[in-house]
Amino acid sequence: MSSFSDITKKIKTFSTQMYLMRLTTLLFIGFLAITSCKKDKKKINPIEPKANKALLKYAKGFSITYYDTHTEIIVTSPWPKSKDSYRYLLIEDGGTIPEHNDTDIVIHLPIEKIVVMSTTNIPALEYLEVDDKLVGFPNTRFISSKKTRKRIENGEIKDLNNDLEINIELLLDLQPELVIGFSVNGNDQKLDQIKKFGIPVVLDGAWTEAHPLGRAEWVKFVAAFFNKKKEADSIFNHIESNYLKATQIALKAKSLPTVFSGALIKDVWYVPGGKSFVAKFLEDANTNYLWKENKSNGSLQLNFENVLEKANNAELWIGAGLFENKAQMQEQHKGYTYFEAFKKNNIYSYTNKVGPEGGLLYYELGPLRPDIILKDMINISHPGLLNNYENFFFKRLE
Repeated sequence: MSSFSDITKKIKTFSTQMYLMRLTTLLFIGFLAITSCKKDKKKINPIEPKANKALLKYAKGFSITYYDTHTEIIVTSPWPKSKDSYRYLLIEDGGTIPEHNDTDIVIHLPIEKIVVMSTTNIPALEYLEVDDKLVGFPNTRFISSKKTRKRIENGEIKDLNNDLEINIELLLDLQPELVIGFSVNGNDQKLDQIKKFGIPVVLDGAWTEAHPLGRAEWVKFVAAFFNKKKEADSIFNHIESNYLKATQIALKAKSLPTVFSGALIKDVWYVPGGKSFVAKFLEDANTNYLWKENKSNGSLQLNFENVLEKANNAELWIGAGLFENKAQMQEQHKGYTYFEAFKKNNIYSYTNKVGPEGGLLYYELGPLRPDIILKDMINISHPGLLNNYENFFFKRLE
C-alpha cells in the first residue's frame, strides 16, 4: 500500500503533467492564430504584379499596360460617344491566363495570321514589317499600297467580299488568330458572328481621335499584338517630330489665308467641326479656318446657303470631296461656281494618289502620316515656305 508521501508525489506529478499539457495546447493554439493572421494578411494585401504603362501622348481612346505575364489593352473609344469599353489580354504561348471577366477577350501570341477590316491598318502592318501576316481583307480593290497589292495578286491575301457581308466560310478556311475591325455604333452583326466561331475580334478606334497625331499613335495598338513596342515607338516618334517641325515652320508665315472645307453629299454640306482633326490640321498649318470657333469634333451638317454666306470670299477651299476637276464639281452643283476659290482656281482635293483599283491613298496612309498631310496644307496655304516641296496627297483642281 502506498504511503501518504507517495500519494502526494503522484498528485504533484499529475498536476505538473496537466499544466504542461495545457501550456502546450495554448502554445499550439497561439501558433495557429499567428499563422492564420499571416495567411489572412496575404489575402487582404496581395502582391501586385509589376506593371508598365505605355506612354501615349495624344491618343485618348486606348491604353496599354505591360505586365510580366501578359499585356492588357483597354479600348475606351471604339466609336464616337461610346459608353462601352473593351479589355483585351495578350498572353504569350504557354503563358498563364490572368483572372478576367467573361466579357474580356484573351488573345494568344504569337499571331501568325490576321484579318483587318480597314485600309488604315495596312500601313501600320507594313511599317511594323508584319504585313506578311495578313491573309484576308474585305474589298481588296480599295487597297492602294503597291507592296500589299502584289501579295493580293499572288493570291496570298484573299478577298472576303465586304465588311457588311463577310464571306464567313472563306474566313474560317483562312483560320486567322486575330481580326482587327472597327465599329460605327456598336451594332456589328458580322463581327459578332466571327466571335461565335472563337476568333478574337478587337476594335480599332483610331478614327475617333480629334488630334491627327492621336490617330497616328494607334500604331502602338497594332504593334502590341506582334510584340513590336520598340518599333512602334520609333515609328511614331519620327512622325511626331516631322509634324511638330512643320508646325513651327508654318508659324513663320506672314499672313493667314481664310479657308473652308467639305462638299455637298446630296443636299447636305458636311463641314469639319472646329474641334475636329481636320480643323486641327488647318490650325497647325497656320490658317484662318472659318468654322474654328465651333465646338464640335465631328462634322457639321449645313445647307448650301449657310456655307455660301460664310465662305463665299474665302481664299482657299481645302478638301473638296472626291472631285478630280472643276468640271465635275460644276456638273454636280452649279452653286460651286459662286465661290471665289472656284473662280480663282484655289480648290484642293485629296485625290492626288489613287490606287490601281480606285482606292485613295489619303484614306489608307493619311491617318498614320499626318505629318505629310500637314506639309501639304502648309504648302497650299503658304507657297514657298517649304523649300522644293511637292504635294503628296493633295492636288489643285483645274
